[in-house]
Amino acid sequence: MFEIIVSGGVMMIPIILCSIAVIGISIERYWTLNPNKVAPRTLLAQVWSWIKSNQVDAAKLRELKQSSPLGKILAAGLSNSRHGREVMKDSIQEAANQVIHDLERYLGALGTIANVAPLLGLLGSVFGMIETFNAIMLKGSGNAGVLAGGIAVALIATAAGLIVAIPATILHRYFLRRVDSLVVIMEEESIKLVDALHTDRNVDVKLV
Repeated sequence: MFEIIVSGGVMMIPIILCSIAVIGISIERYWTLNPNKVAPRTLLAQVWSWIKSNQVDAAKLRELKQSSPLGKILAAGLSNSRHGREVMKDSIQEAANQVIHDLERYLGALGTIANVAPLLGLLGSVFGMIETFNAIMLKGSGNAGVLAGGIAVALIATAAGLIVAIPATILHRYFLRRVDSLVVIMEEESIKLVDALHTDRNVDVKLV
């Protein structure tokens, strides 16, 4: 394996670095974007029990804000709930924008790697073909070993770039989809809280 990597030429170094980055980002995002950590299903019911028992104070809001991204959004809404429905919704939207930005952290880098890795492989292929043509000029076309070496550099670099880019593309779309799903859940929970505090109709804030 080491010999194959070495034979791929100098462009194998950035390709390998990209593969390490893809692995690191994927592990970190998979851990961070756990639905049970981002938007616990029981959190709204717990907040509603605090409201009904008149336990919402600065300490509870601080605890809620630090508990999870959804907790940060709900805490922002509760902090401004006395100023009316629209102010509460605006506060929730501002907190949600920050939360969404945090959820999408590193996904831009993952998408960039997915786009750049094939280009790095292509650049390695160009270097390999340049090496091949230089060998032809210096030693003629009869030296099969030199020609094979240049072609090998081209093929290995291209393959390595694709090997990194394909899973990076899949993982990028997977994590974007997971973020979208989490945003929908948090939006639903936030709307339930707003409706529960600023409408007369009954709102289900329990586990569904």
